[in-house]
Parts: sequence; structure tokens; C-alpha cells
Amino acid sequence: MNTEPLWNIFINASLVNNFVLAYFLGICPFLGVSAKVDTSVKMGGAVTFVMVISAMCAYGIHVLLVYLNAPFLQLISYIVVIASTVQLVEMIIKKMSPALFRTLGIFLPLITTNCAILGLALFQTNKGYGIVQSFVYALGAGAGFTLALVLIAGLREQMEFAEVPNTMKGTALTLMIAGILSLSFMGFAGLGMQ
Repeated sequence: MNTEPLWNIFINASLVNNFVLAYFLGICPFLGVSAKVDTSVKMGGAVTFVMVISAMCAYGIHVLLVYLNAPFLQLISYIVVIASTVQLVEMIIKKMSPALFRTLGIFLPLITTNCAILGLALFQTNKGYGIVQSFVYALGAGAGFTLALVLIAGLREQMEFAEVPNTMKGTALTLMIAGILSLSFMGFAGLGMQ
């Protein structure tokens, strides 16, 4: 059982080891949905919800599989839980906000293949987190994911008003901004020392 304090787990997951900007997990929605801040916040919320549910289920699955002496089923079990949770989120968003469902488009079902969520389940298991620590880790990872999406979306919205050479417009500029954001998050590395 890991005895790391909860505040440290949250800061570590959201800033120091940000899933998008430090581990480069979840790049597809980071680049695809980050054109508008409003859409980025909603996508971040959906990913955070899936992360929290998946983390709780992954903890339970891990305990059960260790008890049954079948840890080799861990990966496939996590994938099934993640896919099921994403389907639930997709149905809820489609019912509650059809406009958001259309805005997120293909990126909503692609949360299923978002390696940040699978990485979360695997990382928490490897770190030996308990149920509360897993919950805080998932919240921190979701907050970090949302922060990264909102930051890049805000910068992309501002770049629409800037004079940018034609060779730099579009994907090239987005990737450069993402690289600079990633470098800036390296400044948080000292916060996660333990």
C-alpha cells in the first residue's frame, strides 16, 4: 500500500506528470478538440468522468484478480471497463446535449482508445494506490488533461487574431505551441519529488 499524501498525488498527476504534456498520452483529443475553449472544457469533463469511473473499477478489478491469482486478465478487464464507461458517457451526452454530441464528433467515442485512460489504470495499479488514492489520482489526471486542453484551446483561439506566416498556420503552429506548453510543464518537475 502506497502512503503518498493525497495532495501530492493530485499535484503529481495534474501538473508534474501531466498525462498529455509529460507522458504524451491522449494526444488525439488534445490536437483534435482543442480549437475552442468551450468544447475543450466539455471534452475534459467527459474524459475526467471516464477516468474516475475507470480508476475505481480498475482498483476493484485489481483486488479481485489478485485474490483469484489471475493478474494476466488485468489489461483486457481494464479495456472492457473503459469501453463500457465511454458508451455510457456517449449515451448521456447524446441524450442531454445533442449539440455537444455533434461538436465532439468522432472524438467522443475515441475516448475508448484514449491511452491516457488506460495508462491511468495501469499506473495506479503499479503504484499500489488504495481506493481513495486512486480516486484522487484520477481526479488529478483528469484536471491535468482538462488543463492541457483548455490551455492549447485558449492559445489557438488567440492565434486566430495573430498574423502568422502561411507556412506556420494550422497543424504546424499547433504542434509548436504544444511543444512549448510541454516544455513549460517541465518546470513543475521539482514539485513531485518524493
